[in-house]
Amino acid sequence: MGKLIPSLLNLSIPHSAFSPGLKTTIILVQAFTKNSNCFHNVDQALALFKEMINKLLGAMVRMKHYAIVVSLYSQTELTGVSHNTYSLSILIDCFCKLGQIGCGFSILGKMMKLGVEPNVVTFSILINGLCKQSTIAEALSLFHKMLEEGIQPHLPVYNTILNGYARPKRRMRLVGFYACGRQRF
Repeated sequence: MGKLIPSLLNLSIPHSAFSPGLKTTIILVQAFTKNSNCFHNVDQALALFKEMINKLLGAMVRMKHYAIVVSLYSQTELTGVSHNTYSLSILIDCFCKLGQIGCGFSILGKMMKLGVEPNVVTFSILINGLCKQSTIAEALSLFHKMLEEGIQPHLPVYNTILNGYARPKRRMRLVGFYACGRQRF
């Protein structure tokens, strides 16, 4: 663990990409590594590291540094850190916002292969990405797959699809989808 922290600090990330909270987190990790009484086993140390990675990825997305998040994800994967629905959904979101929806679907496939269950947020991100690329039929297909998986959509998912249908040539389909959604809410 002691060698891992310095290697993370040497990542080639622009200085402006760091949030003020990251410096505080680094100080805390250094304090934990100096005082071995803080961790009682390796699992506790790895749990903190995983939480830090998730917070870092989330902060980078909020700052709209999507390419950096993708790079950080790749680098953390090499360290052996396992990812969860939250971190993989962040990665999917970054690919969608970079216009690489295919890569987002690759991560969805990876999630399923690893046994990590996608949630409503994961599907919502992909549906939003498809709608932004004007592939409404694919978004609707994914919406139906989400329902088949037993995942209940929330209102923003409906609104995303409604917004995608709200173009002149798609208005008749909009009415039908609206009626379907209205029955659910």
